[in-house]
Amino acid sequence: MSRRAKREEKVKSKFLYKIIVVAIFLALAFWVLKTAPNYVNTDITDKPNLIINNSNVTKDLKKDVIIQDGVIYISMEDIENFFDPYIYYDEQHNQIVTTSDNQITSMVVGENTMVNNGSSIKTEGTILEKDGTYYIPFSSFKDTYNVDINYIDSTDTVTIDSKDRKYVVADSKKANNVKTYPTIFSRNVDKLEENETVTVVQNDEGQNNVENGWVEIRTDAGKLGYVKQDDLMHEFVQRETIEDEEKFEGNISMVWDYYTENEYAPDRSGTKIPGLNVVSPSFFSLVDEGKGEIYDNAGEAGKNYVTWAHSNGYEVWAMVSNNSYIETTAEIMRDYNLRHELIENIVGLVLEYDLDGINIDFEYMHDEDKDLFSRFIIELKPRLSEIGAILSVDVTAPDGGEEWSLCYDRHIIGDVADYIVFMAYDQNGSSSTTPGTNSGYDWICANLDKFLGQEGVESEKIILGLPFYMRVWEENGDKVDKYILNMNKVDEVVPSDAEKIWDDNLKQYYVEFTDNGLLNRIWIEDEESFRAKLSLIEQYNLAGASYWAKGREPDSIWNVIAEVLNVE
Repeated sequence: MSRRAKREEKVKSKFLYKIIVVAIFLALAFWVLKTAPNYVNTDITDKPNLIINNSNVTKDLKKDVIIQDGVIYISMEDIENFFDPYIYYDEQHNQIVTTSDNQITSMVVGENTMVNNGSSIKTEGTILEKDGTYYIPFSSFKDTYNVDINYIDSTDTVTIDSKDRKYVVADSKKANNVKTYPTIFSRNVDKLEENETVTVVQNDEGQNNVENGWVEIRTDAGKLGYVKQDDLMHEFVQRETIEDEEKFEGNISMVWDYYTENEYAPDRSGTKIPGLNVVSPSFFSLVDEGKGEIYDNAGEAGKNYVTWAHSNGYEVWAMVSNNSYIETTAEIMRDYNLRHELIENIVGLVLEYDLDGINIDFEYMHDEDKDLFSRFIIELKPRLSEIGAILSVDVTAPDGGEEWSLCYDRHIIGDVADYIVFMAYDQNGSSSTTPGTNSGYDWICANLDKFLGQEGVESEKIILGLPFYMRVWEENGDKVDKYILNMNKVDEVVPSDAEKIWDDNLKQYYVEFTDNGLLNRIWIEDEESFRAKLSLIEQYNLAGASYWAKGREPDSIWNVIAEVLNVE
């Protein structure tokens, strides 16, 4: 080889060497840049850490957790964010009221006693007020929220675990490092001893949170991190997820069984109604100026009624009416103690009469009491849940009058109650001056869209209330009168030769005729109109239907209901 060729070969070798060195350097730099963040210490060490259901939420807290005299305090704002969206400061009585699935707890600021589901309990610590913020002694509220709570002094960490969520533990096969991320190239956050027990973190599907062969755990020190899945043994499920029981199987088909305060509950012994699975008798109503007292119109006749209903497989959701006592209702809604009195009276009646549920029928209320009526429902729900009773609440169509429609927060009622009942009638009601239908199909659809849209109510919680009645409109020139006509009396009023015209928008027959010189107009409720409206249950995926009221219907309507709703 010539000297020139040797020089060229040497130059090529040096160039190749430089390329290899640069490549190795770039690869090393890339690896360092990729793995370096895994070694950055992001632990919060200047204040207590809060871990809720194996998620460190410390950075998301609005206020710091306070540990004082062994008591764990969490701010009212953070409890609202993580545990109770309806926690409430009652200014009138200077107390905090908080609720969960089946617990309601009130605690006066500065006192070391709380009232839980009507029982007075001594607490560790009191509600603290600092810089305009209320801090709740959360360690005393573990039963309210059904949680386990623990403070780990060595790491200044609070752990909270919901008792209705799956909880899994396992043992470490060997002494091991717990990694920040599911890779060997990450920072150690804790160390495990051989046979040390750890909590295995569960994902949203209730499975171990595994990634690339690594499983997420929580150590006894409250540290969250990863170990190799193969390095764990003796995995044990200490607690399975407690699923919410389905409130009702199939479609609800409920009838309001109304009778006045001057009558006894109807004797329906020996009868069975097809297409029905819930009855709502008008057992209870507010006493005017009664400060939460309830007029009990059940008695022995009511007990016999409940026995009849249960013997036929019907649930009994007794109605509690406010009798449109607007000022009495306002007085109760505006005072927590009066709401509490009313709630305790309702609970007592449910137990006394072996009821399956309660139907709240409060109509005609001040619109400024809307939020307080919601408070009543929020506070009633856990007390009924505690004894296994269903809560349904009747509401009118949205966007109506102040004391008829704007007095309901349908979103909150629909969120809290088991069911919200849309009373889909009186479209043209007692105050209307223009003749029109009582319950048009298109009007119902438009309002269901509002329930699901602007009101934000889940379709599965809506019961569609339908009328067993209509109105007869009598016109004498410019003068218009009206009266209610029950479905079972139509043939007694409408002449047999009157022409009935089907309105496909309303899904009703319209008829007009002259009687005693007056023009009569009727938008008829019958089996055909009912069939169309009942079809909305499946179309909108609603919970079911209800009917006002028993005794107004023809017997034939029950066969239609049974067929469409598939209720025996």
